[in-house]
Amino acid sequence: MAQVVKRIRGRKRTPPRHSGGRQANLVVGGLSLDVAEHSLSMHGERIHLTPKMCALLRVFMANRGKVLTRQFLMEKVWDTNYMGDTRTLDVHIHWLRKVLGDDSRKPLYLHTVRRVGYRFKMPDVQ
Repeated sequence: MAQVVKRIRGRKRTPPRHSGGRQANLVVGGLSLDVAEHSLSMHGERIHLTPKMCALLRVFMANRGKVLTRQFLMEKVWDTNYMGDTRTLDVHIHWLRKVLGDDSRKPLYLHTVRRVGYRFKMPDVQ
């Protein structure tokens, strides 16, 4: 039987892909992201993340140092190319900054690149 693919608001729905095994942790500097458990370990503390926050942080950590456009983030995390109202991205960035202890005016990790997107960097150790 052929698989039915639904289109909802221009977004193609496909079944989730399961690798069959546990996903590996991402470690960048003092941050360790457990993708399977949706948790972040930093400074000896384990912090639970929502699935979307975890997905967003995973994309940032996997692309450390690169400027990621808002469109790229929407496609990778929300699986959509819709760019009409991206307030959900702004809210998730705010929540992620709060978890990381970042200040948007003097960020350590998530740097805003005006009119483009964001860059994830590790803070300079002094």
